[in-house]
Amino acid sequence: MNQLKLTAKGINNKTVIHIGDICVGRDFIMIAGPCSVENEEQTLKIAMAVKRAGANMLRGGAFKPRTSPYSFQGLGLKGLKILKKAREQTGLPIVSEVLDPRDVSWMCDYVDVLQIGARNMQNFSLLKEVGHVNKPVLLKRGMYSTISEWLSCAEYILKEGNSNVILCERGIRTFETYSRNTLDLSAVPAIKELSHLPIIVDPTHATGRVSLILPMSMAAVSSGADGLIVEVHDNPEKALSDKDQALTPESFSELAEKIFNLRNFLEKQN
Repeated sequence: MNQLKLTAKGINNKTVIHIGDICVGRDFIMIAGPCSVENEEQTLKIAMAVKRAGANMLRGGAFKPRTSPYSFQGLGLKGLKILKKAREQTGLPIVSEVLDPRDVSWMCDYVDVLQIGARNMQNFSLLKEVGHVNKPVLLKRGMYSTISEWLSCAEYILKEGNSNVILCERGIRTFETYSRNTLDLSAVPAIKELSHLPIIVDPTHATGRVSLILPMSMAAVSSGADGLIVEVHDNPEKALSDKDQALTPESFSELAEKIFNLRNFLEKQN
């Protein structure tokens, strides 16, 4: 770990990232929304539902890196305009994935947090580019990456001058096939030991199963995560991507209530 310079600097002085009225690293954050922006009606409906349930940021994919080139790839600029409208109507900051270094600067006009997905964790040109802008970056762990490699990628962003990096544990590939990935919750306290950066957990992509999202969310909170990012769709059966792992608005509301109750309990114990 000797090569890690910036992520280990001032570990006792934890980084707090300000996004509107939200302080990531101090406040517990709940990011929720559809995997893909499919149309305006769907996105606005979900945005309003997750806000009512307690979410304080909206996620939504306008550009979708898919395993098959024939799968839905997202609406692009049209999707970003829909997300911007959702922010105007709900006040929720927008989290959306950027895939190409050439898209970074103009996407900043539409989103509040630039997400780097697992497949792009080691896209060093992209990491350097988001390091040049004044926007928070949500850096997901690569599916085959060690914690050291993940932190080194965060260094690429920090080194370019952008100190607003949020790490996201989203599961890694193992020999297990029941779940989509294996959620490495040990990464949460490990990151707390190794870095000053906030870390959130994505139980949706980590498990790929609706039935596992709530227990893994509860476990993530208990492990000390600074927040969760969860996929929500108003009609998962008809979702254009990740339909097997999306919560309904009603299920998300139930999850959020249990999460906030657990958070309150844990805070009282401290």
